[in-house]
Amino acid sequence: MKPLLLIDVDGPLNPYAAKAQRRPEGYTTHRMRPTGWRESESAEPLRVWLNHDHGAELLALAESYELVWATTWKDEANDWIGPHLGLPRLPFIDWPQMHGRAPRGTFWKTQYVLEYAGGREFAWIDDDIGDADREYVETRHPAHALLMRIDERFGLLREDFDALAAWAGNGS
Repeated sequence: MKPLLLIDVDGPLNPYAAKAQRRPEGYTTHRMRPTGWRESESAEPLRVWLNHDHGAELLALAESYELVWATTWKDEANDWIGPHLGLPRLPFIDWPQMHGRAPRGTFWKTQYVLEYAGGREFAWIDDDIGDADREYVETRHPAHALLMRIDERFGLLREDFDALAAWAGNGS
């Protein structure tokens, strides 16, 4: 069974914290209105920067991983993000609660990531992963796990894709 590759959108794929008026090189601007985005219909659409090369990189990783959305976009990542990257519909983590309390100072997603993984090996890319999350996973998850914090100013970089490929290639 392949390890899971749990993919966050904002930060890893959409470097939302890059300089506001300067789109990062290799990215294109998309305007989106996912459910709940500023509930008012008159609100400006959400600006999302995507690098279309990331789709091919993720599809290459799908040889070694089962790709899963691990984002607050949930299934809407399949409607708003995946098509721009050339990705098929992916399974997603349907968070029982978003932005709630988390055990032992961890990121709110961490407990649910472990539940979703269900003892399987996984790699997780997110911009909110910290040392407390790594420690929590290390002490509570029976299989190998790679937690990669991605800088939200730059998104996924070549070395991140290389590290993911190497991790999966080394029997995780």
